Amino acid sequence: MTTTTTAGPTATSTGAGTAPAIEATGLVKRFGSTRAVDGVDLVVPTGTVYGVLGPNGAGKTTTVRMLATLLKPDEGSARVFGYDVTRDSVAVRSLVGVTGQYASVDEDLSGRENLVLFSRLLGLSRQASRRRADDLLEEFGLTEAATRPLKDFSGGMRRRLDLAASLISTPPLLFLDEPTTGLDPRTRSQMWDTIRRLVAGGATVLLTTQYLDEADQLADRIAVIDHGRVIADDTAAELKRSVGGSTLVLSPADRADVARCAELVERVLGTAPALSAEAGRVTAPLHRPDLVPDVLIALRDKDIEVATITVAQPSLDEVFLALTGPKEA
Repeated sequence: MTTTTTAGPTATSTGAGTAPAIEATGLVKRFGSTRAVDGVDLVVPTGTVYGVLGPNGAGKTTTVRMLATLLKPDEGSARVFGYDVTRDSVAVRSLVGVTGQYASVDEDLSGRENLVLFSRLLGLSRQASRRRADDLLEEFGLTEAATRPLKDFSGGMRRRLDLAASLISTPPLLFLDEPTTGLDPRTRSQMWDTIRRLVAGGATVLLTTQYLDEADQLADRIAVIDHGRVIADDTAAELKRSVGGSTLVLSPADRADVARCAELVERVLGTAPALSAEAGRVTAPLHRPDLVPDVLIALRDKDIEVATITVAQPSLDEVFLALTGPKEA
């Protein structure tokens, strides 16, 4: 997938806050006999990060390509800030930027030359192109490497340059298709900060990712796509609740108190805990988090000292596996 950027309105000039950034209904895309996208419905609010998760081959990239006018849907419809992606494709392209899974840059040009080239293609003057390139190189921490040819860039530097290229025209809607794949943790964290900054400035981001912690950290809402269909769409917190409630995990300072702890936890919570004498830990389903203080009071009244106590939610990894894993017959 290539990086596509088009000059046009900025994030703050669309007046798009009154309508969703994206509305898609029944999107279908076939490749031969394969329905890569099989009736996708999406509503993406403006000014948010909307995460899209799914296994490899689930239809995420194909969906992005249709929304960005790079592929024509076979069925269904989609609108970007009210513009139909098929009938009003030119208007849609003026409102979006796309950063794909692979950097679409010229290996023989330097970082600055690549950005100046993209800027000139978007209609900026020579002076404005150089100024915009320098601003973006500074923002993405690439100033020191600005004159190096791209073939000497690391993978993380290439990804940052590709994202910088997609922001030349500061589009109000940015499609990021697995933008941090292959990046080291530090560079990935820098990319997260950039995404947060974009949204704080009024942009909307549709983010596909294989990193569940990335979606958990960034996305206001998450859609899970599998076999070309949206099988879940909610906030991260609600998706976690859908596969199970919270869990209380308690360890007494003295392992000999594990059995007494379990009795008190069951009395207060009304649910049978699991206990591990070897690990010195009691684990219990927690349907009412407001009862945690009562557990602590009961333990104190019995002179049981607590070493650690935590309340854990299911992880987004568990949600993903529950929704996309093999189903029982």
